[in-house]
Amino acid sequence: MPAETTHRGRTKPATPWPSILSSPWAMAAGALGVSTSAVLIGISGASPGTATFYRCALAAVMLVPLVIFEWRREGTPTNRQRGYALAAGTLFAGDALWWTQAIGEVGAGLSTVLVNAQVVIVPLLALVVDREPVSRRFLAILPVMIIGIVLTGGVLEQGAGGRDPLAGTVHALLAAACYSGFLFLLRRGGSGGRTVQSYQYVVASAALVALGAGFLWNGMTLAPGWAQLGWLVLVAFGGQVAGWLLVALATPRLAGEVGAALLMLTPIGALALGAVLLGERPSPWQITGSAAILAGACFISRKPSGSGGRQRP
Repeated sequence: MPAETTHRGRTKPATPWPSILSSPWAMAAGALGVSTSAVLIGISGASPGTATFYRCALAAVMLVPLVIFEWRREGTPTNRQRGYALAAGTLFAGDALWWTQAIGEVGAGLSTVLVNAQVVIVPLLALVVDREPVSRRFLAILPVMIIGIVLTGGVLEQGAGGRDPLAGTVHALLAAACYSGFLFLLRRGGSGGRTVQSYQYVVASAALVALGAGFLWNGMTLAPGWAQLGWLVLVAFGGQVAGWLLVALATPRLAGEVGAALLMLTPIGALALGAVLLGERPSPWQITGSAAILAGACFISRKPSGSGGRQRP
């Protein structure tokens, strides 16, 4: 296959997808697509196992035409890419199961904010495993992000939004740990091209894990009603296919902290949709904590003055 060479001397296979799909704009659009998932799952009322299985299984089917298109131009994924994809899918299933549980406990908007504690964890993973340095601004803002997570979860107050904000915070942070590992593996496995095929392995393996775990996780409905299934179809298309596929295409081209910060558009969209469609009203302290997390993410992602930034082409 023909290849392109980055300014760091790394070689990447050519891709049949337009370059705009591997840009920060694609990451931003994908993040906003993902932001619809929490609200749509909340409206559907599906259990964590049911929602996770159907959103991933339906997405795997929807991806087939794109998989065929890519396969004809790039060939099949390597065994290394398949391994990363299967591991990422397992982590994604854990993320989706815990996060869906948290939606009912702390709310669609706030659970999405809490899950995006990944903006702290992903750069640290990249530092430990890949020796990718983090900026001083990241280290400076880290305490603010942690305080924001505590306030957003309503841990220190009574009467916070959600039926069980403490449990929701714990479940959302467990989801964030899985989510961070998923994003990290997505970056590593996606650098060799064949992104759509690898992503189909991700959602297929996540569906299988969810199917097995779902029966132990507040029940599993294999035959949901048409209304519930309709909402889950929208989750699969808007969040998993249109949203996460854009994220999967863009992630390998972006520095860890930049990609993680751009994904903070997901909780912004989820907070807005949760307020409009579900009538969610976070407490003042939860709003303050959310603002701290989002402001910290914006601060981290901003390019240092006088430098070209760390974004990869």
